[in-house]
Amino acid sequence: MEYIIIIIFIVFVNNIVFAQFLGICPLLGVSTRISTATGMAGAVLFVMTLATIVTWLAQRYILDPFHIGFLQTITFILVIAALVQMVEIILKKASPALYQALGIYLPLITTNCTVLAVAIQTITRDLSLLPAVVFAISNALGFGLALLLFAGIREHLALVQVPKGMQGVPIALVIAGILSMAFMGFANLVSW
Repeated sequence: MEYIIIIIFIVFVNNIVFAQFLGICPLLGVSTRISTATGMAGAVLFVMTLATIVTWLAQRYILDPFHIGFLQTITFILVIAALVQMVEIILKKASPALYQALGIYLPLITTNCTVLAVAIQTITRDLSLLPAVVFAISNALGFGLALLLFAGIREHLALVQVPKGMQGVPIALVIAGILSMAFMGFANLVSW
C-alpha cells in the first residue's frame, strides 16, 4: 500500500513538471506531437530508473564509505550522461524513426534536470533501494503524463486558430500554467 501512495503522490500531487517546475525545456520542446512525447517519456523512464539505481549504489557504496560526498553532483551527471549515450545507441539501432523524431532532445536528457533531481532526491530523502526505484518510476510516469497531456493539447491547438501573438511558446506557457493549477486540485488527495 505504501508504494501505491508513493505513486499517486508523485504522479499527481507532487508532479515533477507541474508542482516542482522541473523539465520545462523538454516539455516545451518535445511536446508538439504525441508520438515524440511518447518516445521521450519512454526514454526518460528508462534513463531515470537506471540512473536512480546506479547513483543510489554509487552513493551508498562509493561516495559515503570514502567520505567523498562532495563529488555527488559530478558523479551523478557522469552516470546520467553514460546512460543517455547507451539509450541513444540502442534507439539508433532499434528504432531509427524514433531516434530521428527525438532529434536533439535525446542527448538533452543528459541535462534534463528531472533525472538529476530525482537521483538527488532519493539520497536526500534517505530512501532505501526499492522505494528509491518506485520514486524514480513514479516521477518518470508523472513526467510522461505531463508530456502526453501537453502534447495532446498542442496537437489540438494546431487545428484551431490561435491569435498570432499567442502562437508557439506563449500559448504553451499559458497551457502549462493552467495544467499546473489543475494539478493543484490533487493537493490533498494523499500525503507522503
